[in-house]
Amino acid sequence: MKCIIRIMKHQLTILLFGEVSKSFRGTLFPTHALKSAPHYFEKTVPHQVMLKEEAVKVGGEKITFLLKGYPPEILLIQTSIPVTNIFHTDIFSLEEKVLEQAYKIFDRMGGKREFSEIYSVFTVSNYTENPEIFTEKHAPIIASLLKSERFELDPKEVEYTLSNQIKYAKNDLAIIDWDGAFLFDPEGDFEPTIELLSIANLQLLRHRILDREIDERIEKMVKMVKTPRKKFSLFKFSNKIINHQLEEILKYRMASISAFQAIEREIKLIGDWYSARLYDLAAKKFKIDEWRKSIKDKLESLEDAYTSLTENFGLSRKDRAEYVQIIAFFVLQIGWLVLIILEFLYFTR
Repeated sequence: MKCIIRIMKHQLTILLFGEVSKSFRGTLFPTHALKSAPHYFEKTVPHQVMLKEEAVKVGGEKITFLLKGYPPEILLIQTSIPVTNIFHTDIFSLEEKVLEQAYKIFDRMGGKREFSEIYSVFTVSNYTENPEIFTEKHAPIIASLLKSERFELDPKEVEYTLSNQIKYAKNDLAIIDWDGAFLFDPEGDFEPTIELLSIANLQLLRHRILDREIDERIEKMVKMVKTPRKKFSLFKFSNKIINHQLEEILKYRMASISAFQAIEREIKLIGDWYSARLYDLAAKKFKIDEWRKSIKDKLESLEDAYTSLTENFGLSRKDRAEYVQIIAFFVLQIGWLVLIILEFLYFTR
């Protein structure tokens, strides 16, 4: 009988998400079905546009970067690199070199670095042991890689980092953190899990972008309030402009809530499926609920501020109707006066 020797495989996958200045066009393709996910899972998550591939040499090795787009403005640069030993400090240097090349591509695509997210996924496959054996043996380096810290962390911090994990089968394991994730799967079926982690990063980035946009609108509103009151005249300002601004923010708020609740709504429909629990673990690490609450509060405050601005500086329809009535009354009185004068001149002629 032949003895089959399984050689353990290690791989580093790096994801760079960022906002770019141009919209994407292309054919949308669905995500992969995740473990223990319902049949409608592929339709509930954002689809990507495959843009192109770029091959770059990093440390003498040829690495292929996949460029994908999440319409309309988020670029994803992704690459996967086989490594000899994922539990070695050399991975830090490899990460830095790959990210440097990824950011060069990102800059060339018109990306905005201040609105970008990077995420590293460390994967181990083709093994027969229980994955907890690896986490116990390599706990300090696993925690350091997940935290992007070159130094060895405190034992309590290591324990806390490795506690954020989830299992589906007996021999698989996923450890999720802010900067990265460690995935163990004997069959090497990582792509669906990586895509779900990509969705969580996508949500985080979009929340950051929306938060910035709201701040810009608040700043614009403050400038409007500080404008001298004489500019808010019947003929110059303003009712038309302020009503347009109010209508714009109301539409903006509804569209934002609709877009950013879509994924969470569909994920919740999955219930206790593995995909929902994995997404929830990542979302908690990324503090997406806190971002959502903050944005919701800002949107409501902004809407209230525009309403207040309308009441204080704008002219409502009722106000305009009253002005029209007053003007019409005076025109009518002037008309009667002119008519009386003409009749008087006629009879005294």
